[in-house]
Parts: sequence; C-alpha cells; structure tokens
Amino acid sequence: MNILLWHVHGSWTTAFVQGPHTYLVPVTPDRGPDGLGRARTFDWPDSVREVTPAELAEADVDVVVLQRPHEWQLAEQWLGGRRPGRDLPAVYLEHNAPDGEVPRSRHPAADRDDVVLVHVTHFNRLFWDNGSTRTRVIEHGIIDPGHRYTGRLPRAAVVVNDPVRRGRYTGTDLLPALSEAAPLDVFGMRTEALASHLGLSADRCRSQDLPQAQLLAALAERRLYLHPVRWTSLGLSLLEAMHLGMPVVALATTEAVAAVPPGAGTLSTRPEELARAARHYLEEPEAAREDGARARRAALERYGLTRFLSDWEHLLTEVRS
Repeated sequence: MNILLWHVHGSWTTAFVQGPHTYLVPVTPDRGPDGLGRARTFDWPDSVREVTPAELAEADVDVVVLQRPHEWQLAEQWLGGRRPGRDLPAVYLEHNAPDGEVPRSRHPAADRDDVVLVHVTHFNRLFWDNGSTRTRVIEHGIIDPGHRYTGRLPRAAVVVNDPVRRGRYTGTDLLPALSEAAPLDVFGMRTEALASHLGLSADRCRSQDLPQAQLLAALAERRLYLHPVRWTSLGLSLLEAMHLGMPVVALATTEAVAAVPPGAGTLSTRPEELARAARHYLEEPEAAREDGARARRAALERYGLTRFLSDWEHLLTEVRS
C-alpha cells in the first residue's frame, strides 16, 4: 500500500512508518512545513520515500492521511486533481486537543461523509465537536527504547517545546515552585531562555535541546519525569519516559489521567502534591525505581507498537474496501 502523509509530527510518524507499507512524504526545495521530507533526527526506514509535488501528480497513491485543514486543498492540487475522500481513500488524523472556546470547538473535518476522523486519545475525541463524521481513536504507539532508567541524577526531567510562548498551556508558571522541590532539566525546542524568563538560577533550571536518541538517554538518568502541562494532547515524551522506566509526576489533566495508572507515579491537580511527590522520589531512589518499573509495564501494555500498527492496519484496510 502506498500511503501519502506529510511530515508533521516526527515522533508519531516514526511509529507509523514502522508498518509494512510504502510511505510517500512530500519534499520541497525549502523543506518548509509542507515539504519537510524525511526526518533528520529520527530513524526512519527505507520504506519512507520523499516525493516532490510534481512526482505526486502521477504517483500511485492508495490512501491519504491528512493532518492539517489546508491539506485537503494541497493534496488535491499536488495529486493532479484527485480529491482525498472522493477519488482516493482518506483519513484525517487529529493530533491535538481543541483550543479556544473548548466546549464549542468544532473540528475542521466535522460533518463530512468522505473521511474517517482519527483521534490519538479518547479525551480529544470527547472534547472536539466532530459532528456526524465517523470517528475512531487509535492511541499512540511507542518504539520500545528498553528499560534504561538509572535515576542517578537527583533532578526532574521536563520535556516541552516553546515553554515561554506557550506559558500556562505547558504549566510554565508552575515551574519556579516545583524547582524548589526538585531541580529541573528542561528538554525541548526553544527552551534556552526559560531560566532567565522565570528568574531561576542555572542550578534550579537547566535547558537543552537534544536529538531523539540523546534525549532518551538523558531522560533515563534523571530521577523522575515531571509533566506540568495543563492543556495538550497526550505528550509522547511522557509515554517514552514511562517506557524507559521513569516514575511520573504529572498534572491530572487531559489524557494523562488514563495513561498513568496508580502505582506508576503521582497525578494531581494540586501543584503542592506534585512537589511532595518529587521530593519523595529524590529522597527515596528505590521507591522511584519501583514506581518506574510499574510505569514501564503499563506503557508497554497500552502503548505498544504492535497494537498501534495493528489498529492502523485494520483502519487503512477498511477505508480502502
């Protein structure tokens, strides 16, 4: 099967392209948002092929996976007039939770009869107004990095992109108080100004942007994974930390309440409880190790790659029939 999809979400796509198909990923000379091509910081198999817009006009495409509203028109234009959902089978994959006036958030693919709308969490499907469009939930799948947790560094790992701009969405305002319980190592894009923005010393808050392979190794050395995010879809970094064997300290918001079971860490809507849990793990390394092992077992059971690929295989076969 030849599957056309844009490189939008590197971590998610890395799992998706582990399937048995050929994956056509658009590339443009500037490698901009609509033509990133193959990932440079993730390991993708040879079955992922870069295709130019000109090549797509004549390309043999079996299914289109849309991920952004403007891709409807873009796909029709680049596919030589073939319309996703009409002339070619299509699904619309929604990575994100709704934004703005959430109870009234109508999905861009609502009330369509030519596409299946796929959400990555049950929370997202619940909170989006999907109208009459057929919906599915296919939860995330993670390539197992192995049980690599050492927790040798008595610090909390946080993974977030653009925390200064995103502010309360990512719980950036909670970090100064939490850094008093456990010094923070914040990983992700555009984090370099975070400590100065929050008025924190370099010891209490350090920032670094690492390639994926180095990131997982760095996470595994920290004592715990801190997830202070108020509003988001389910962060793949949280699931990766659980796979590594890290205990989780997280706000009890969005899909995290379903992803992190009892015994795998602490979930609460009270930041002071998260601070107490972080201190506990710093003071009790064995407790951190035991809870991290439970987190890993839970993640493997629910977010394993085999289940993820099987779910997608069933859906892609269905939309082609």
